[in-house]
Amino acid sequence: MMDVLDVLPSNFGLVIFTYLYSWIMLGYLAVQVGSARKKYDVKYPTMYSDKEPVFNCIQRAHQNTLEVYPQWLVFQTIAALVYPVAASVLGAIWVTSRFSYAWGYYTGDPAKRMRGVYGYIGYFGVIILSISVALQLLKVF
Repeated sequence: MMDVLDVLPSNFGLVIFTYLYSWIMLGYLAVQVGSARKKYDVKYPTMYSDKEPVFNCIQRAHQNTLEVYPQWLVFQTIAALVYPVAASVLGAIWVTSRFSYAWGYYTGDPAKRMRGVYGYIGYFGVIILSISVALQLLKVF
């Protein structure tokens, strides 16, 4: 019987810490939405406010992150199976950028969400590494 520790790359622990960092980020964004619901009196299950654009910005920062998170997890995992250190660095860049994205959005000026644009380095980085893994599996190179 093979142990998972024998199968995963030796530096995969870094990837696990990147996942934990992303979990902290998601929790932080969720708490911000919950706090904004109280502050702006937006009751569940209402997703957006007709009266409070800042609430909508806070909600969108969280929602947009949730919209891209599943894809990031898949590419992060595929990349990390072969390139654990590079994937961890790229993942940390992406996760950190989601804080910058959210803090920019929280100003109430949606254009300031672009403060997190550097996250595409991490996001596209793990996609490129995933393509590399796929090509290696297909013996293309």
